[in-house]
Amino acid sequence: MVAGDGPSPRLVLAVVRGIASDDRTLTSALMRGGLEYRGWGHDRHLLASIFDAINQNTLATGSWRKGKAPKIAPWPRPAAKKRRKKHRTVAELYAAMKTKKG
Repeated sequence: MVAGDGPSPRLVLAVVRGIASDDRTLTSALMRGGLEYRGWGHDRHLLASIFDAINQNTLATGSWRKGKAPKIAPWPRPAAKKRRKKHRTVAELYAAMKTKKG
């Protein structure tokens, strides 16, 4: 802020808190489809896939009685929404950040 002009301190603090080291930022989450994608970078997707693969291996190699294999739920992932064909504009991203409390 220079001479009282510019963004409010609250907005600057919200933007700084939304910055992450890779694609886990608020902006990239909104571009992917919503706030449920926040924190889901490449590493998180990879770990969820490894978790599911270990569970599938356990089910495949276990010595279960016929029809008695346990049901193991997959790692919860963000709900897959229909992807928009049109890219979001900066104004749309800004409006989405203002309306979502988080």
